[in-house]
Amino acid sequence: MYLIDTHCHLNLPNYQLDADTVIRRAQDNQIGMIVVGTDYKSSRRALDLVNRFENGVYAAIGLHPGELEDHEEEYGGQKIMISGEKYNSESYQLLAKFPKVVAIGEIGLDYFQRSLDYELREEVKQRQRKVLEAQLELAVVADLPIILHCRQAHEDLLKMLASFKKKFRDALPEDRPWGVVHCFSGDETLAWQYFNLGLVISFTGLITFSQQWDILIRKMPLEKLLLETDSPFLTPEPYRGKRNEPILVKQVAERIALIKGVPVDRIAEVTTANARQLFKII
Repeated sequence: MYLIDTHCHLNLPNYQLDADTVIRRAQDNQIGMIVVGTDYKSSRRALDLVNRFENGVYAAIGLHPGELEDHEEEYGGQKIMISGEKYNSESYQLLAKFPKVVAIGEIGLDYFQRSLDYELREEVKQRQRKVLEAQLELAVVADLPIILHCRQAHEDLLKMLASFKKKFRDALPEDRPWGVVHCFSGDETLAWQYFNLGLVISFTGLITFSQQWDILIRKMPLEKLLLETDSPFLTPEPYRGKRNEPILVKQVAERIALIKGVPVDRIAEVTTANARQLFKII
């Protein structure tokens, strides 16, 4: 049984001391992975990391909407102020040319209100939309699929994707998906809106400790589904409270198998084929 963790962040400081070990542990258990960037530095780190391995480990490069503004991040119990990144298309175009880069991501929109006294200004939303549009066009130029992040912004994201698909219809594949909405958190209606645009969705360890998506998972076609861990975040049961890693994508597969009432080998077979088709990997 071979599985692909289509979204992990082994390029973050959480794995500074043992990223190679984490990857080998996954590979020893028949698990491949895509290491996803969230800004230029982490995209470079993702590429540097996956280039150390011959097979089964790939990179995605992109600028996450949350990285556009100055913000605080916590590492090792300490809060660090991170400066927002200004998107440089030429820098990302160069990264996209490397053979191990299989997607543009993690890109998208994030309108989350961090606190009651924090207001997401319209100019921030506009900046996110502008950068997303530029990265969607990069995906067309590079002939790569997209990995989408969306939080509290589905209406705007759907409008942008519909407009993008109309503009670049001739450049997008008709016989296979051209992107994935990662860590999907919506309902069945929203899922089908993305399916109808030619996208698929992926689930994380969230589904192992919340039944919110059971009905959707039970009803949706397997061909529209990918697996991910979003490591180091969203650790599945029974490992909650510990650092997540790609080997735990097994828990996601097992939970989906249980919900759909099919053997886990079937989930592995179809989701692996889905990932290989979307990201054009072996």
